[in-house]
Amino acid sequence: MGWPLRFWPIMVSDRHLIDQFLEMLGAERGAALNTIESYTRDLDALMENSPSDLMTLERDHIRAYLSQLQEQGLAARSQARKLSTFRQFYKFLYAEGIRTDNPALGIDSPRLGQPLPKLLSEDQVSDLLAQAQYKAEDKGDLKSLRLHALIELLYATGLRVTELVSLPLAAVQSGQPYIYVRGKGDKERLVPMNGRAIGALANYCDAMTSQGAPKGKWLFPSRGTKGHLTRQHFALLLKKLGAEVGILPSQLSPHVMRHAFATHLLSHGADLRAVQKMLGHSDISTTQIYTHVLEERLKTLVTQKHPLSKT
Repeated sequence: MGWPLRFWPIMVSDRHLIDQFLEMLGAERGAALNTIESYTRDLDALMENSPSDLMTLERDHIRAYLSQLQEQGLAARSQARKLSTFRQFYKFLYAEGIRTDNPALGIDSPRLGQPLPKLLSEDQVSDLLAQAQYKAEDKGDLKSLRLHALIELLYATGLRVTELVSLPLAAVQSGQPYIYVRGKGDKERLVPMNGRAIGALANYCDAMTSQGAPKGKWLFPSRGTKGHLTRQHFALLLKKLGAEVGILPSQLSPHVMRHAFATHLLSHGADLRAVQKMLGHSDISTTQIYTHVLEERLKTLVTQKHPLSKT
């Protein structure tokens, strides 16, 4: 698209360089309008805050500009996006022979903090379980009993939602306080259940027999193509039940229940390695995110409740 270096005019405006780059994004890469607009804003801001023109801008100038944005409170993720824009822009100039280097390389990307998972309080989970139990006992139909069993089992075991809805009948052994789970990488593990989950599951299984539910391979069968309840349908049922006890749909999902299982266990003194095994994490660093959640809760508690925090 651009001329080789020897054919470029001696003085080329920053605006022209940016326009050439944006034209390439649209024509050759098929970039979306939102992407082009984002690149335009980032490069316009760099142009306006640079001590020299973009063709001669140095690495230290870009680094100083990003430091300035950090001091102004710009989020690390937004800083990283801008740096990515600059790298792409100067990669284009290098490829076109306009520059002999890429000054945006060699600059460390801002460290993105790992977002803490959404968390339900123990009272919220208790309300949710109580509502599921009430509906199961009040209606006594298979769907209500199934939902109660699903939620009790989810909170008692911390299973991934895909693991939960696709449990085979063989995963549950009569009289045994645990279930067999085949997780990621086809790895099998034994996960213990509490008394509430065992009871809810037994009631559901009894109803399947007494109400003539079709026999099959799955613990939670469905007429769908998979043969078992889908994770999407279970998530909708969970959100609907949560709304009945005042939990916003945005606050609740099967994965949030898995987070609650792990965090509540750790807050009551459970061993991190034991929680790792129950969750099926291959690396304990994945489980350690829940210790960070507890640390944040402790900081908030001290800040809000300590008698000297207001002084």
